[in-house]
Amino acid sequence: MQNEINIDDIKINFDSSGLWVLNIAIAIIMFGVALGITIDDFKRLFKNPKIVFVGVLSQFILLPAFTFLGILLIEPHPSFALGMMMIAACPGGNVSNFFSKMAGGNAALSVSLTAFATLICIFMTPFNLQFWGSLYEPTNVILEKVQLNWKDLLKLVSLILGIPLICGMLIKHHHSEMAVKIEKVLKPLSMLVFVALIFVAFSQNLDVFVNHIHHVLLLVIFHNIFAFILGFYTAKSFGLNKQDTKTISMETGIQNGGLGLLLIFGFFDGLGGMALLAAFWGIWDVFSGMALATFWGRNTKTVQD
Repeated sequence: MQNEINIDDIKINFDSSGLWVLNIAIAIIMFGVALGITIDDFKRLFKNPKIVFVGVLSQFILLPAFTFLGILLIEPHPSFALGMMMIAACPGGNVSNFFSKMAGGNAALSVSLTAFATLICIFMTPFNLQFWGSLYEPTNVILEKVQLNWKDLLKLVSLILGIPLICGMLIKHHHSEMAVKIEKVLKPLSMLVFVALIFVAFSQNLDVFVNHIHHVLLLVIFHNIFAFILGFYTAKSFGLNKQDTKTISMETGIQNGGLGLLLIFGFFDGLGGMALLAAFWGIWDVFSGMALATFWGRNTKTVQD
């Protein structure tokens, strides 16, 4: 029992100024991605509704559902379980676009799916967290204790993802040349800022990770690997080609841990177990995504050669 109390008493050093920087960084990254998206991208996406269906099914339905089943089987600490649900409820991370291209996947599809996932996550992220979290008694107790307001959650996700997406697409539509120039500078710069933010947060919390990372290490690694596998075989079972299958796998395996961490600090007061799991996910899936993209990318080149 003492172990459980200690876990939720963990305090990750992430003050209100850091939270604002994370807010802004996520919004800018989304804006940078949106500068490369046009209405035609959505039209092309919906000309093949099967891909849209598979992407939504894998990411917003199957991943949260299988995460819930996994939690029922392994019965992790309640705040770890809710952290897993939070990660599964988030949309794909923007870095998935880079990894999809690197892996020899369908980069255009990845960007379009990221944009579409961002739009529907405004509703699906609060819904999935509330729905699955309330079905499991230990996590439902936490949700009731913090009195999670899904409307406020919806507003925050809309502000940091929805509005930057729409603004970026509007600039692309009305000022295409300007959008290209801004995108060339903004995308790499925003990613550097985001990586730097992760590095600074990690260095400030080194003692927390060293002392407590063993609690979530296997949970995050296996959850992440399972998400990649789930995306891959879901796409494969629907007969998608290799490029699209890699893309769906990346979109499902690379979840927006930064958004998850932001919501945990915004609505759960940085609850120790949740924050620790989401913070490690945000670091781990960059490494796992890079490793998988490198492996697939080399195999693609070998086949082409």
